[in-house]
Amino acid sequence: MADSPRPPRPWLVFADDWGRHPSSAQHLIRALLPGQPVTWVNTIGTRPPRLDWGTAKRVGGKLKGWFGSKNPTPDGDRLASESPAIVAPKMWPSFRSRFGRSLNRKLLLKSLRPIIEAMPEKPVIITTLPLVADLVGELPAAKWVYYCVDDFGHWPGYDGATMTAMERDLVPKIDTAIAVGETLVNKLAAMGKPAHLLTHGVDLPFWQAPTAPDDPHAFAGIERPIVLFWGVIDRRMDTAFVEHLSRSMACGSIVFVGPQEAPDPALFKLPRVAIRPAVPIARLPALAAAASVLVMPYIDAPVTRAMQPLKLKEYLATGRPCIVRDLAATRLWADALDLAATPAEFAAAVLARLAGDTPLSQLAARERLASESWAAKARQFRAWIDA
Repeated sequence: MADSPRPPRPWLVFADDWGRHPSSAQHLIRALLPGQPVTWVNTIGTRPPRLDWGTAKRVGGKLKGWFGSKNPTPDGDRLASESPAIVAPKMWPSFRSRFGRSLNRKLLLKSLRPIIEAMPEKPVIITTLPLVADLVGELPAAKWVYYCVDDFGHWPGYDGATMTAMERDLVPKIDTAIAVGETLVNKLAAMGKPAHLLTHGVDLPFWQAPTAPDDPHAFAGIERPIVLFWGVIDRRMDTAFVEHLSRSMACGSIVFVGPQEAPDPALFKLPRVAIRPAVPIARLPALAAAASVLVMPYIDAPVTRAMQPLKLKEYLATGRPCIVRDLAATRLWADALDLAATPAEFAAAVLARLAGDTPLSQLAARERLASESWAAKARQFRAWIDA
């Protein structure tokens, strides 16, 4: 009789809060569920504590997770069958001081050791954040994997000095490194750690499914045509790009949809600019269908040169015209969209696409998205981890 297949080794994943914002790690894990056993650890401490409303709401959410449900599933998440086991360990909200690092090490070990001991074997531990540097060698693990998704040392609003210091501590200790872009691969190589390159995927059926041509609520009272950005609205937005476009448009609106993380206040004062709150991801295809052009007016800075915007392939999958900042990540798709290096180029490209539609040559170039599915990315991700 043939031996039964060996069950997959469990994974323990440190990352952003499950279901709060779609992230590449969440897309990869969803593509592997339910066959891959995963325990997801909601983690805090990336930002310096501030006395503001946004921080207060985050603290409230964390307290609810700590003292409420043992397995919190945020509102708007998909079916429970598509969610891993979620734990929200009690943590001090900062790693900046020696006290904070020491306290968080003790708190996390106390919370996670019993969970790991209850597993059938030692898990593979995967982290998207360098904040777990003090846990390597302390938690039982078959392997440590660093899934490097951004240069957090330059991320707006993050505690960059702490993130950089803990990444320097973490990288020499890990067994496997996987990075989402060439810039991050090169960064890890300079730290002495070779890394696999795994660019982001896209869920083509989701973005290309027939959808209502309009969302009656998101754009109510906004002058058409719509030039649309969705995602985090922060200091990565290039106000000069948006200003040049806003003053070049004779009609229509530039709409930003997403959570705000201390963006440039001047952005809100520009003519023809409208800001709308974040919406569930399920509504984004309808917003894209109602828009005439999709844009990414990012600045050119270390943080944007290292990042791989999830929305890039999502934008392309919608079939809408796309105008984006000329950066390392977007340049890879130069034949499928319009690149802009200056405010004037950006405004000219948007106005040209408002007068027409996505060129057939760009639509043809986007056909290679068919080989960029999250399922394929997840299979490669697991193969490197299992190797």
